[in-house]
Amino acid sequence: MNAFRTLLERPDPAIGTWVKLPTVESVELMMLAGFDFLVLDLEHSPMSIETVSTLLAVTRAGGGAALVRIPDHSPAWVQRCLDAGAAGILAPHVDSVSEAEAIGRSARFEPRGRRGVGPTSRAGAWGMRPMREYMDEGDRAVVIAQIESERGVQAAAGMIETGEIDALFVGPADLSVSLGVAADSDLLAEHTASVLEACVTKGVPCGIAIGADPAKAASLARQGFSFVMVSNDATILGTGAAQLVSGFRNK
Repeated sequence: MNAFRTLLERPDPAIGTWVKLPTVESVELMMLAGFDFLVLDLEHSPMSIETVSTLLAVTRAGGGAALVRIPDHSPAWVQRCLDAGAAGILAPHVDSVSEAEAIGRSARFEPRGRRGVGPTSRAGAWGMRPMREYMDEGDRAVVIAQIESERGVQAAAGMIETGEIDALFVGPADLSVSLGVAADSDLLAEHTASVLEACVTKGVPCGIAIGADPAKAASLARQGFSFVMVSNDATILGTGAAQLVSGFRNK
């Protein structure tokens, strides 16, 4: 069973956070906090594939759902993260239909795609899982394209139409920089709404990332986003620590 796909199929929106710290305890704490899912961040963290593999094992053992944000679109990254047991991959900076299609094919077995068959990996229970079950579950891996540019916004509907992408994800920080506007600009809001509308029209889940703002996260969920990412483990730790120190010194 793909834990993240199950989340996408339920009617209630899901809340998740980024994992940037290469420690087992961080994953345990985020799961204990009650997050529906985690995204292990290989794009903006010092984590290695070995660390990601360990954190995926911990997440799966605890019954949690974990995606991996790959650092680039290389089929090798897609292959290795799915072999390690990720429920799916989040691909950053997807700007065109052809890029989305290529990423999707990298995550699917033949004849639909070009993912290599590796049943002796964690995804195949190290060779102890029936081949048919391994193949079927592999084809249920979730592929998410992250939209972070105007080109990506314009191509969003086409990406969905390829049938290779399971969800789209808006990255507001990079999108605002790409557009040359502030994070609270009307133009950014319009582009974000455009991606969401494309997803809603096609019946495809749409996600978004924000900071540590639960009220805004809830508001975005009400607008139609299926999953919302809030803050990250490192910032949550640092902010909590800073509040403790500040509270002590200001007494």
